[in-house]
Amino acid sequence: MGVPARPAPDRLLRAALSAAARGWPVMPLCPGAKRPVLRDWEHRATVDPEIIHGWWAEQPYNIGIATGPAGLLVIDLDDAHGQPPPEPWASWGVRHGRDVLAFLAREAGAPPPPRTYTVGTPRGGEHHYFLAPAGQRTRSTVGTLGWRVDTRGDGGYVIGAGSVHQGRRYTVLDPAPVAPLPRWLAEALTPPPPPEPRPLHLPSRRADAYLRAIVEDEAARVAHAPVGERNITLFKAAATLGALVAGGELDEWTARRVLREAAAVHLGVEGFTDTETARTITSGLRHGARQPRRLRD
Repeated sequence: MGVPARPAPDRLLRAALSAAARGWPVMPLCPGAKRPVLRDWEHRATVDPEIIHGWWAEQPYNIGIATGPAGLLVIDLDDAHGQPPPEPWASWGVRHGRDVLAFLAREAGAPPPPRTYTVGTPRGGEHHYFLAPAGQRTRSTVGTLGWRVDTRGDGGYVIGAGSVHQGRRYTVLDPAPVAPLPRWLAEALTPPPPPEPRPLHLPSRRADAYLRAIVEDEAARVAHAPVGERNITLFKAAATLGALVAGGELDEWTARRVLREAAAVHLGVEGFTDTETARTITSGLRHGARQPRRLRD
């Protein structure tokens, strides 16, 4: 467990500068909380001491480390917090994410992950820092590897040592150098290739080049939306097509099918679900229907 602590501006500033000195871009999180203060935080995170001094002169911000720009893959191992693990983990006697990680290593025929820089969280969890493989995108995941095992990579951030949450501090448990991510973990975190896009079939009476271009462009936006922008991109695309549906230019069945197929590449990545996809499409279509669009007006 972390130790009781009060946020001290100078201590938090020193901790932020220490992380930046390792080459890890940092950004401010709300004092005593986990939410970023900045918009577009991944691109604004910095190692510049002058900017960092300016930020932490304002408030005793917690410290966020942008894992993608830092070249890190952080494995978050959580405690059960009194909740019994689901099967099959319960029958295997696991009580913590580190038990699950050790089991996964044995299943892969690999040794346990090596010693590396590790931070303890206020509620008994552990953040194990690894160097992300060069040239490979390392996605953030929630429970993909196993029970109580999350990861933070591209598009994610981790709360840095020195930060305070619910009166307790994130502390360095092991100051060892950051180790390379084991190959078996890198392979386990490599997503399968996205399905091949299907040809777009529009009703012949509306299959003019202009309508086709609009629909294909919206589908492409959805398929290539980055993590963190997938829902809003899907909603906007559904609203665009919803306006065409309301205007009689496109039938609703085709609009839904095109959007679901475009969003299929995201399913299972960082908790993106089919249920969420269907709900967002329905909401967007309804929103777009308020302003019908007719291409021939």
